This record gives sequence, C-alpha cells and structure tokens, in this order.
Amino acid sequence: MKNYKVDKIRNVVLLGHGGSGKTTLTESMLYTTKAINRMGKVEDGNTVSDFDKEELARQFSIGTSIIPIEWNNSKYNILDAPGYFDFTGEVISAMRVAGGAIILVDATSGIEVGTEKSWKYTEERKMPKLIFINKMDKENVNYDKLIKELRDTFGKKIAPFAIPMGEGSNYKGFVNVVDMVGREYDGSQCVDVEVPSDLKDSITPIREMLIESVAESDEELLEKYFEGEEFTTEEIHEGLRKGVLAGDVVPVLVGSAANNVGIHTLFQMISNYMPTPKDMHNGEYQGIHPDNDEELTRSVDENEPFSALVFKTIVDPFVGKISLFKVYSGKLNKDMEVLNANKDEKEKIGSLFMLRGKNQLECNQVVAGDIGATAKLQYTETGDTLCDRNAPIKYQGIQLPQPCLFMAVEPKSKGDEEKIGSSLHRLTEEDPTFIVERNPETKQLLIGGQGTMQLSVITNKMKNNFGVEVDLMDPKIAFRETIKGSSTVQGKHKKQSGGAGQYGDVHIRFEHSPKEFEFAEEIFGGSVPKQYIPAVEKGLRESLEKGVLAGYPVVNLKATLLDGSYHSVDSSEMAFKIAASLAFKKGVEKANPVLLEPVMYVEVLIPEDYMGDIMGDMNKRRGRILGMEPTGDGYQKVIAEAPQAEMFKYAPDLRSMTQARGSFTMRFERYDEVPAQISQKIIEAAKEED
Repeated sequence: MKNYKVDKIRNVVLLGHGGSGKTTLTESMLYTTKAINRMGKVEDGNTVSDFDKEELARQFSIGTSIIPIEWNNSKYNILDAPGYFDFTGEVISAMRVAGGAIILVDATSGIEVGTEKSWKYTEERKMPKLIFINKMDKENVNYDKLIKELRDTFGKKIAPFAIPMGEGSNYKGFVNVVDMVGREYDGSQCVDVEVPSDLKDSITPIREMLIESVAESDEELLEKYFEGEEFTTEEIHEGLRKGVLAGDVVPVLVGSAANNVGIHTLFQMISNYMPTPKDMHNGEYQGIHPDNDEELTRSVDENEPFSALVFKTIVDPFVGKISLFKVYSGKLNKDMEVLNANKDEKEKIGSLFMLRGKNQLECNQVVAGDIGATAKLQYTETGDTLCDRNAPIKYQGIQLPQPCLFMAVEPKSKGDEEKIGSSLHRLTEEDPTFIVERNPETKQLLIGGQGTMQLSVITNKMKNNFGVEVDLMDPKIAFRETIKGSSTVQGKHKKQSGGAGQYGDVHIRFEHSPKEFEFAEEIFGGSVPKQYIPAVEKGLRESLEKGVLAGYPVVNLKATLLDGSYHSVDSSEMAFKIAASLAFKKGVEKANPVLLEPVMYVEVLIPEDYMGDIMGDMNKRRGRILGMEPTGDGYQKVIAEAPQAEMFKYAPDLRSMTQARGSFTMRFERYDEVPAQISQKIIEAAKEED
C-alpha cells in the first residue's frame, strides 16, 4: 500500500450498539472501493474485520479491527470497534488514535444504550462525529420519529443531512438537503437524480433543522439566520465543516450497509468534514522527556523526529506478537532501531506492514498521522511510546477501565498450572483491561475483567490458542478472626519420656487491640527467664495465622505475658513457643472470638431513573448507602459500603438492572464483623473443607 501525506489521511472509528451494522458497513466500504470482489456477511463468518475464532463463533466483534481503505486519492483508516460492553477497552484504545467517529444507529431500533455510550465517549473527548442511520431498507422505519428522538436526546447539534427516498424494500437512496439533489443507488453505482416532487414538502422542516444547527455553530451565520437571510450552499458547507470539527454540529446520514446504499456519500462526508491528523490537537502532541519529565511537543509532520503510540497488541500463537501503532510525528522505516520510552529499551523494527483485518499489507514506511503494525517487538506493550533514540519523548498511556468482575481459575487437568500462567500472561498483553493476580492468602489464581462475556472469551482463547482448559469459580474470601472480650489463661507444655524433657509454662492475658498485634510482658521476679520471652512472642505470632473459629488469620489482638514457670534443665525456647500456642488457642476461645469479613467502598454511577432499584439492591447485599451526588447529564453517583462476599456478581447484576447504563468502581475499605447466622455457615463450611 502506498504512502499518503498527512492531509490525505483520515482515521475514523465506527461506534454504536452491538448489531447496528459496524462490521457490515466496513465490508460495504471495502466493496465500494473494489478492495474486495464480494461482500462478506457476519452470519457467514467471512467478513474482513471479524476474523478471530471467537468472533466467528459468537457472530460479533470482540477486538478492534483496522481496515485501511483507499478512495479518491485519500486513505481512510477505519477502526471497527466492538459494540459489546465487555470490550470497552478496545473502544477506548481505538478512540485514542482516531480523529473522528461514525456512530451507527439501527433504523428499526432507534437510540439504544450503545448509542448513548458512544455519544458520551465522543463528547468527553470533544471528538468530531457524524451519525449514520443504517438499515433504512427495513420495514416500519419512521425517519421523522428517528430525527426527533435524536434531537430530543442529543440536542440541536443534530443536523439531518438527508431525507430517504422510498421505504422498506423500495428504499433506493436519499435527497441531500444541503445541495438539494437526489442520490440514487443501484447497489454499485450512485447517480444524481432530481428531487422527487412528493418529497419537497417534507424537505423544508429537515433543511430548517440543518440550517439551525449550522447557524448555532458560527456567530456571523447566527446573526444572518436571525435576520431571515438565506445561506449560500458554500456558507452551509463551510459552517458545517467548522461546526463538525469543533464538535458543535453532528450531521446525520442515512443508508443501508447491507445493500451498499449511502456509502459514496459517507466517504464524501468523511473527506469533507472529518479531521485530518493535522487538524487534531492543533497539529501537535504533548509529551514528556522520559528522563526528567520536561514537557515536550511534537508536530504532526514527517520531518520531525519519529514518535508513535502503541494502541493495540495482537497475540497470535503462530505469528507471535503484533503491535499496532499510530505515528504521531516523523516516519518509521523498516530495519530502524527505536527507543521504547516506557521501558528504556531499544527495539529493532523488522517487518513493517498495514493490517487489514488479519491480512498484512507490506510497506517500507509509515508516516506521521498514519497507522501501521510490526511484529515480534521484545519489550513493547499496549500504551507504550516508541520514538527516535536521539529525541526521546513519552506520551501519556491509554486510560483503561479497571476490572470489576473477578473469578478464580482452576485447571481441569493436574499439572497445567504452569501452562495456565504463561497463557494468561500472553493474553493480558493482548487485552490490558483484563488482569491476572494470585491472592497470597487464599492461594487462588484470579482473573479480572469487565464482565462474564470477556472472561468467557479469555478461557476459550486459552483452550483454542494454548491448549489449556480451566474452570471458573467464585473467589474465596479472605476472612479474618478477632476477639471482642478478654481472657487470662495458662498454657503449659510438659513432656517427660526418656532423654531430655520439655517444660514451658506461661500465663497470658488476651484482649482486643486497635493494632494488628501487640505483645507486652509484665513479668516480676524472673518467673519466665528473659531469654525465653522472645520465644513466647514468636509462638503467639505463628498462632495468629490460624484462628480457632474457621482457621482464618487473627487480627486486632493484644497478648500480655503475666506469669509462668520454668525448669532449669528441661525448659527451652521450643517448649515456651509450644506453651504460648496452647495458651493462644485456649485464650482466644474464651475471649468471645468473632469472624470478620472484608467490606468494600463502592461508587456506582447510574441514571437517576434507576436510583430506587440500585438502593433496594444494595440493601439486599447488606450494603449501606453513605451518600449521593449528581454528576450532570441526568446521572447520580451513589456512594456505599458493602461486604465483598455480596459483590462478586455485582458487575453483571448492575448491567442487567440498568440496561448496561450503570458502572461502578470498588476498593477495599476495612474489616467488619460477620452477622451471627452467616458466620455460623462460614465456620461450618470451613470445617467441612478441613
């Protein structure tokens, strides 16, 4: 594939609810530009951008595919992002390198949760966008109602660009209300036709909406609009471009990706209104010097020193690791040696190519503003900066969501533990929103992600790519034990059976302490010699690891050595250690021992409509609402505390309660006493396991 100058490149991400037709639109764009001879279908498993085994089996996108397309002497890097909410990380990574977004709306479904989320993501990033209403060839599509719904939800930014010609299976194109020309499609060609006379009345209100949106984006045009003057076509085009780039105008197009209707116009719109890499961030990127944090700037110019951000990693068991990057400045050539600014390591660039789905299009150079790929980098991970060794710079990494669902991994076959570790490590390279950690207390290997679908995909990939089968189960909880009362007991260890005897005798008072563990001694008259006191403390510390109720670690305990006795020949450090552990068991049992559970601090972000459901559900989980605060956009932040045991399945439950509109973060806060009836069940279960 040939190289294009920065002003001829457009990087555009496709966003929208799952099933709105992003992958089909990509196929249609490839077919329109003759990059492929026939269009594939998602249900047939033969599309260019869905190629992973899991995507073919599930019939939806799991990862972002990069599809470079050449049209009218320009290059369009189309990033086909997943619509399923478990794969938000892929969407965020794609948006980091895209200049503009196309939000797809299913004409039969209207605004869905995925539409709202896509809008929110692009608004937060002030990203230029346009809306493509897809599937206009379906029955019972009400275009006027769709436009009203879009305007009611997203405001006056919505600028309808077209009016459909024909309905259902007779849908054949649309009228461009800017240029007042009909665009008719026959599946491969697009021809200009006269505006049908029966549509002229319905064009006026739609054109009025467009003019209003354009006027709102420019002071001079707004003045002209209020004075009742007509805009020229050039003024509308100029106002649209300025408004779209500023994020103040969002054009709405119509079409049918499956029937190839509206694609030529979509290309034209991307070319006219979407930013080139030089239009983004005023043509500059801010970074820091990796050695001294000095602020640096790079211009999007191929004559600047080379710098790039790695935004995605693909791990293939046969090809190895593929790193996808966007060049921010300069150019990257084959066989160049570059610096990984995050790892302070040199990397040799071997092969250089563009990815189109899974197909590699060889190239010798990738220039500023363009997206490329290379294989087998040794140190580089997603979010790293690659740069010129003589002009180091480090860009901010990609801010990805934290895992909110954790499951424990158990091998199906014994002896697979090592293979599990290495395969999971490779999969975290591919998907940084998924993490692996070992709980040092429960000894379980845990995987964390955004939801059940993501973790299911991970385990399937382990099986298909690395030949390891695992079971997922609820994680064990790291309970604690403590005492609420106090007790004074004797611990005596005496053993006499031939040879040297053993003798240790201690009197210890046990009581609650705010500290994790306190040891004190109030010995008078040497009843326990000084050299044995450290052994008493050591015996107690070792005993803390296993409590008397269910074998969980004991915390918040103070032990005071009061008295004891010793034998001049038979006493030893070991004997006093054992005596202390006997006293511990007896003393804790008598001091009202209780079970403690981890309590989490939870922040839940939800639309106000779901407030009652969320609060009721939190009460069922033994949670406590601490407060609420509005965050704007009709959302509320609910702050609560809840036991960890009740929060394992909160991610999928919150998703179903709020139709995937809610999100939450959670962190450990403290330990609290477990209610008596629940405590009894935990103790019984622990004894059964023993």
